[in-house]
Amino acid sequence: MESQTPSYVFSQRAQQLTSSAIREILKVTTRPEVISFAGGLPAPEGFPIQQINDAFDRALAKDGQAALQYGTTEGYEPLRQWIADYVSTDEAPVSPDEILIVSGSQQALDVLGKLFIDEGSKVLVESPTYLGALQAFSIFSPDYVSIATDEQGLIPSEVSKPEAQGARFIYTLPNFHNPMGITLSLERRQELVERCKAANIPIIEDDPYGELRYNGNALPSLLSLGRQAGATVIRMGSFSKVLAPGLRLGYIVAPQPIISKLVQIKQATDLHSSSITQMAVYEAIGNGFLTQHLPAVRELYKRQCDYMLNAMQEHFPDGVSWTVPEGGMFIWVTLPEHLRSDELLQQAIAQNVAFVPGGPFYIGADYPHNTLRLSFVTVSEARIQQGIAILGQILRDALQKG
Repeated sequence: MESQTPSYVFSQRAQQLTSSAIREILKVTTRPEVISFAGGLPAPEGFPIQQINDAFDRALAKDGQAALQYGTTEGYEPLRQWIADYVSTDEAPVSPDEILIVSGSQQALDVLGKLFIDEGSKVLVESPTYLGALQAFSIFSPDYVSIATDEQGLIPSEVSKPEAQGARFIYTLPNFHNPMGITLSLERRQELVERCKAANIPIIEDDPYGELRYNGNALPSLLSLGRQAGATVIRMGSFSKVLAPGLRLGYIVAPQPIISKLVQIKQATDLHSSSITQMAVYEAIGNGFLTQHLPAVRELYKRQCDYMLNAMQEHFPDGVSWTVPEGGMFIWVTLPEHLRSDELLQQAIAQNVAFVPGGPFYIGADYPHNTLRLSFVTVSEARIQQGIAILGQILRDALQKG
């Protein structure tokens, strides 16, 4: 059969798109025999199924017509008020007019990219950074500038280097960073805010994991510090990790002029986020449910994290190091420099274990090949022990080969 010339032409933007490396790995992990440390999925045991079911029932019973009708682009006002109260501090109050409800954090990244990025615009990102943000921003063809990180988070002085000047924004995950699991220290938060204020660079603070702290003390948000210092901080939040990702509900906190423009962008995208979902989420959390629900989720994640850390200590050979998160879902592993995590992944998959090599979290081709991300929240303790033991043997074999 002769091939035919397609009757369509993709845009240049569409032709540049590539599939998520993590999503490709996750295709392998659908096999039940595979022990997957790859996906950054919340633990299903932490989903409050009955409470969410009851919340949808209450939303429909209270005002079913409104729940099933179109809504305002800004979002359900009682939910916006709840979020404003939730993120406010005495020093940095937030009003509902500074809240936009979005269909998950990924939509937040998309509309913020549309708002700020022209082709060739400078965008500052941590090195490494969240793959989903790179996917969302890259479609607008920015000129990325990498900001170096260490065990205390991003290095604020990097914001003041010459190549960073004129950036449209810096994107950062200060709490339990994805992929590194690290937390930006208080001193660096304060310095980052001051340097960005001086350089006139807005900060996008992505904080999907902040409520999942199970060790250490909570630190002030960049939003709070920024408002006190007069810097522009845009905060992203999500109900995916504290309730359930299937709700696809998140929010953006920003100065009102930014919210107004984001509303126009969202109107051209999906008009508004699901009315019934917004009303149900408000019904679920409006009575203080999160303060009852989150301690059990934190304890679950702490137990899983501690179990994986102990297994790594037992099975990983000398020369391998890793981060010790105070919260969240991820551990970042650094191997001896001569090892390549992408090559080791193939050996691991052959033995039914999966992880994410570090490469997809970096900008460009010049990145360390000896890093990988492990996620511990959706794997049983027995399978953590088994999977880490297999990885440890693979690493020992690789080191013996030199």
